[in-house]
Amino acid sequence: MKSAVRWGVMGLVVLAVVGALLGGLFDGKKGVYGALIGAAVGGGFILFTALGVLLTAKLPALTAGAVLLGTWLLKMILAMVVLFILSGMDFYNKTALVLVIIMSLVVVLGAETYGVLGTKTPYVEPTSSNADNDDE
Repeated sequence: MKSAVRWGVMGLVVLAVVGALLGGLFDGKKGVYGALIGAAVGGGFILFTALGVLLTAKLPALTAGAVLLGTWLLKMILAMVVLFILSGMDFYNKTALVLVIIMSLVVVLGAETYGVLGTKTPYVEPTSSNADNDDE
C-alpha cells in the first residue's frame, strides 16, 4: 500500500500542476483556484482511503472495516460541507473544479492501482527451514 500511496500522491501532484496551468490559461486566477481546490477535494478523498487501509493493515478485519467505514462517512460529510461552503463563492472557476475533481479520481485511482499491481506479495506465508526439518 505504501507504493500505491506514493504513486497516488505523485499522480495528484502532476494533475494539480497541469490543472492549475490549464485553468490559469483559460480563466486566470479563478481557473487556478478551481483546479487546485478540485485536486485537493478529489485527490484527498481517494488518498485518505488508501492511507486508512495502510494504517489499519495490522488491525483485525472487523476493526479495520469499521475504521474504513467511519472514515468513508467522514469523507462524505467533509466533501459535502466543502462543496456547500464553496457553492456561494465566486473566486474559483466551477468548471475547472468539477473537471479536476473527476480527473483526480481517475488519475489517483489509476496510479494507486499501478502501485498495488507492481508490488510483489507472497500468496502464502513462508515457513522457516527448521520447521520443515522437524517434521521428518
